[in-house]
Amino acid sequence: MTDFPNLDPELADAVASIPILDLSDIATARALQHTSTQPALANLSYDGVDVRVVSAAGLGNAPDVPIRLLTPEGAAAPLPVLVAIHGGGFVLGTAQEYEYFCLEVVRELGIAVANVEYRLAPETPFPGPLEDCYAALKYVYTNSDELGLDPSRIAVGGSSAGGGLAAGTILKARDTGEVPVVFQYLISPAIDDRLATPSMTEFVDTPVVNRRTGVLAWQNYLGADYAGPDDPRVSIYAAPGRATDLTGLPPTYIVAMELDPLRDENIEYALRLLRAGVSVELHSHPGTFHGSMELAPSAASSVRAQREVIDALRRGLTPR
Repeated sequence: MTDFPNLDPELADAVASIPILDLSDIATARALQHTSTQPALANLSYDGVDVRVVSAAGLGNAPDVPIRLLTPEGAAAPLPVLVAIHGGGFVLGTAQEYEYFCLEVVRELGIAVANVEYRLAPETPFPGPLEDCYAALKYVYTNSDELGLDPSRIAVGGSSAGGGLAAGTILKARDTGEVPVVFQYLISPAIDDRLATPSMTEFVDTPVVNRRTGVLAWQNYLGADYAGPDDPRVSIYAAPGRATDLTGLPPTYIVAMELDPLRDENIEYALRLLRAGVSVELHSHPGTFHGSMELAPSAASSVRAQREVIDALRRGLTPR
């Protein structure tokens, strides 16, 4: 990897220890990720948090969508709820792997988190994963009484590919008018398959995500019929960066990392939301890379970034 002079020195050790996940060999990448995440999963504490698995009916003929519903023990209903969507380049990861963050949200804010176990590409390309996330959102809303949730205070958010799925889910919710969403947060979201920004062109060997992994992730997600960046058939729900109308979306919090190929598309999306009249808070974190919050959680930059996301979520779910 190139020696990036702007890299936060506190993150250097994390960079050196990151396993290389080759998305051209998904089976091996999944096995490696599983092995590398097991120690962290084993150490997760669920003290004070109730967990139950519920199922949303899949859209059309799709299978049911498992949702890990996390709630504070003994909390009085109805609770605000975050529909949380994990990352992993559309091809990796599980809902539980995102619970390092979800558990903090439950404990810090005293709200519920509906953590979505969507199907992965390439076995299930778009629209399957997006439809799973939307089905989970609809389920949370239509079953709010039974689940002890407040249907007027629903947020949606995610990280990386999960951020892209969150943005697409929000666009679909706006267009259908079926579920009112009051807030979205997008952490380093993958939102544009065209991969044409300066940061995506320049960062060919950055940690975790580089241009090559971006290309492979989008090819897997968009399926065998995908004709590349000039393909006019790509849905805005798959690649929200392609959307030309961003009006009517909820207040948004966006995180961009300095040494991330996705940085510029994240910043551009924030600017376009602002121009469309959407209230936006954008934080670009210096010296960080894609996934550094997760891979170096004790670093000062990671602690600050996670703290700020949770604080933004608190504000976004506070009645106005």
